[in-house]
Amino acid sequence: MEQHYYEEMVQNCNEIEQSGALRNKRIFLFGHCNATEKLADLLMEKGYSIAAILDNNTSKQGREYRCIPIVPPEEILREEPDRTLVCIVTRFYEAMHTQLRRLGFTGEIRKLVDYNTYAEYSLSEDTIRRKYKRVEHGIVLVQEMEKKYPGYFRVFCPFAALGDVYFCMSYLPYFLEVRGKDNYLVCVPGGACAKVVQLFDDCPVIAMEQKELDAAIQAEIYIRDENAFIAHQDRPYVVNLPRALYYKKIPLEKIYCCGVFGLSQETKPVPPKRWKSYGDLQLIQPDRAVIFSPYAKSVTALPYTLWDEIVSDYRERGYQLFTNVAGEELPLEGTRPISPMINEMKSVVERAGTFIGIRSGICDIIRTANCRKIALYPDYNYSDTKWKAIDIYAIDGWENIVVKDDFQWKKN
Repeated sequence: MEQHYYEEMVQNCNEIEQSGALRNKRIFLFGHCNATEKLADLLMEKGYSIAAILDNNTSKQGREYRCIPIVPPEEILREEPDRTLVCIVTRFYEAMHTQLRRLGFTGEIRKLVDYNTYAEYSLSEDTIRRKYKRVEHGIVLVQEMEKKYPGYFRVFCPFAALGDVYFCMSYLPYFLEVRGKDNYLVCVPGGACAKVVQLFDDCPVIAMEQKELDAAIQAEIYIRDENAFIAHQDRPYVVNLPRALYYKKIPLEKIYCCGVFGLSQETKPVPPKRWKSYGDLQLIQPDRAVIFSPYAKSVTALPYTLWDEIVSDYRERGYQLFTNVAGEELPLEGTRPISPMINEMKSVVERAGTFIGIRSGICDIIRTANCRKIALYPDYNYSDTKWKAIDIYAIDGWENIVVKDDFQWKKN
């Protein structure tokens, strides 16, 4: 979960607590994901108990997170509405809110993070006034970009995911060629995404806070700017491309290639070339080390017991063990922390010889690295489709492994 969203969640949770809305209520969360786990942790730290996590995914139902059962949404109908509170912290608040109301639940539903500021289905005067102010602010931001980079074509990556930015940059050159655009800049949410852009090109990159980026994108839509392009399959909800996933399995890379940029499915992605070598490569034993990457911001974590099992396997075989960490993340027990820059990751894993990580944006960053690469996938469905995460995110040339409840690490 991105730090700024976490801070927003904490602030909103505190406000709900101060209002007394949590008092004497049966608390339910909707949608088992990384963000929901963070919310559960926060509420339990405050001394509240969680009755259950509602989830539509039948493969998750019957499981638990910290002794909190994961149950079908229909279970909420067993509760007394006026004594029940449902908290939602996923990106699918609107759909979840609608589902609960259609089920007949009349109790209180709270949104704790405003991810989808475009998906506010209201014609109230307050909503229109707020959106208009945001457009005005966004126009100022766009004008500042135009003043600093006159005539540049503006490409917006609205979602803070390294993999999405990677796919954008992999196919953007073909799109720009078709459009006849030579000078362009890329706007992204945050510094990490900016570093992904810089793997591909030295074009101007503007790293913005998410709400500022949303305002600029809203302005571009409002003024129908032909000198700008929003490179994402879902946001800001001006197309309905994700609906295709309800009928056909389409890997995310092909969604970008064909759906976002309108290219043929045979188009070959442009690989990143602006790599640098990690400064302390000599500390890594060549071809006898493992780089672990157990952390991801957008998916639920894998069990620590699994990582312990894998670490023990490689330790017994005499490998040198590292955990890729950032910020306050801790290394896996029995491993050493390592924190290369994004443009240094390829040199690190190629020196080590083996990379094992939860499927995340880091996997996309090093997808062309020459080493053994293993991606571990939690067993969950992509959004509310029938497709598993591995169906959408599998990487060619990698060992793609789904981690189910009965999964056991095979020593090889």
